[in-house]
Amino acid sequence: MIIDCHGHYTTEPPQLKDYRERQKQEVGRDPFHQAGTVDLKITDDQLRESVEGAQLKFQRERGTDRTIFSPRASGMGHHIGNASTSLTWSIQSNNLIYRLTQLYPNNFIGVCQLPQSPGTDMQASIGELERCVEQLGFVGCNLNPDTSGGSFDLPPLGDQYWYPFYEKMCELRVPAMIHVSAACNPAFHSTGSYYLSADTTAFMQMLTSDLFRDFPDLKFIIPHGGGAVPFHWGRFRGLADMLKRPPLDELLLDNVFFDTCVYHQKGIDLLVDVMPIDNILFASEMVGAVRGIDPETGHYFDDTKRYIMGNTNLSEADRMQIFEGNARRVYPRLGELLDN
Repeated sequence: MIIDCHGHYTTEPPQLKDYRERQKQEVGRDPFHQAGTVDLKITDDQLRESVEGAQLKFQRERGTDRTIFSPRASGMGHHIGNASTSLTWSIQSNNLIYRLTQLYPNNFIGVCQLPQSPGTDMQASIGELERCVEQLGFVGCNLNPDTSGGSFDLPPLGDQYWYPFYEKMCELRVPAMIHVSAACNPAFHSTGSYYLSADTTAFMQMLTSDLFRDFPDLKFIIPHGGGAVPFHWGRFRGLADMLKRPPLDELLLDNVFFDTCVYHQKGIDLLVDVMPIDNILFASEMVGAVRGIDPETGHYFDDTKRYIMGNTNLSEADRMQIFEGNARRVYPRLGELLDN
């Protein structure tokens, strides 16, 4: 089985986008506006139409079996509006993911967006995580370490601010993918620099914390191949030594994992050469940040299965670990779903 651990619903029906635009207008008129959920009047046929020519088409063509599926990451927009804006937007978005998992139980498995909002604690996110896991059958969440959209003004991931949420993650046995949303800071391109910067920043925050001493069962996936982490593994090892931290394999690698959203063969070759096979989860992020065809190969940039198959140093057992085994281990509820 081939499990893609990183897929986003980037082909949403227009009713969802219209709802979001209304939200923006409401908080534009009144920053304290209390948003509400509504019936978006999206039919099952509209949901089918939204994925049949995109995510499902690519699944079939590329030979993947399941996608761990979440709302559009760039659309989370935690910096927009107030806490009620973020909560209702997350509920509406997560409910559509749930409906898709019910329409296509053999294709999609849900992961939730969280209603993080600047200036608030994690209680609303704890509630939405509980709802999505316990009621909707989701297997994880996307956790945004920078709800400002590019100012990085939240406490670092090792801070006590996050601890109640980590406790709930461990209680529910779900991991989090570290994922920022769109940048509103013009210094960043959302997918070209902001995402990769945030991935690298999150890793360094973990390196300098005692997070996994306090939560030995906590698990994070750092997407996009870990940002700069594999390429600069020697730098991080050296920094850990300078800072009197334990070796990285002891400090982080029981808890931190990396996906394969790296869009060229040499990048994947580096990732699988530097990182232990047990820490790599297959992913493509399709349909996502890079949607075109590589003129050098004639294949889609995000057809990452080709890169795993094209690495001649991987054994068949290694490939199966990347394609399936690691996802089952990092997402324990996923394994239980697949085995039932």
